[in-house]
Amino acid sequence: MAEQVHPGRVERPPLGDLGRRLMTRRLELGLTRRETAVRAGVAPGYLQYLEENPLAAPGTGALLRLAEVLHTTLTHLTGGDTETPPGSGRAAHAPEFAELSPAQCMTLLGTHGVGRLGVPTAGGPVIVPVNYSVVEGAIVYRTAPGTTPALAAGHRVAFETDRIDDTFSEGWSVLVQGRAHTVTEPDEIHRLTASAHSTPWAGGRRDLWMRVEPDVVTGRRIRA
Repeated sequence: MAEQVHPGRVERPPLGDLGRRLMTRRLELGLTRRETAVRAGVAPGYLQYLEENPLAAPGTGALLRLAEVLHTTLTHLTGGDTETPPGSGRAAHAPEFAELSPAQCMTLLGTHGVGRLGVPTAGGPVIVPVNYSVVEGAIVYRTAPGTTPALAAGHRVAFETDRIDDTFSEGWSVLVQGRAHTVTEPDEIHRLTASAHSTPWAGGRRDLWMRVEPDVVTGRRIRA
């Protein structure tokens, strides 16, 4: 039976690891559930079941077809690559390497995600991951006093984020350089806290807002 689509209906969030990966990947590609199902040769209702049922155990054939439609791998859909760094696949036969404009870089940075912050310390430069947002052209993140990300205050730092597609040997990276400072203005702290997309993945109390004002933004893209 065909899946009925009701105007204004919001899809329920996926409950299991497979469901999360299926929904996240198709939304990254801008595909609806119906479009994905039709291209993979499965019923929309069955794809809904896979996304919303944490106990779903689909056959390898269906997963392979979904992986092909979603431009990913069976290993990624089933979580087999969670302990390996991205980029382990082979390089493309004839890759194209191109520099990105500052505007393209800021578009790729988007509004929020996870990036790497390069901080100068007494023992030398240290790179740590941070959950970040882009607010009015600046990189902002939350941390706690005394942590490595908090040491960025008053220093010129580097911030990098990227995306790698192992399946197609494609990817991009964006590098931001600028001075970091602690956000102390109460109104700005309130505004940043109210607009935060999520809490830091590291957990715990992290109420210290940091802001990196970019003065150099560069990026590169590799296409197959």
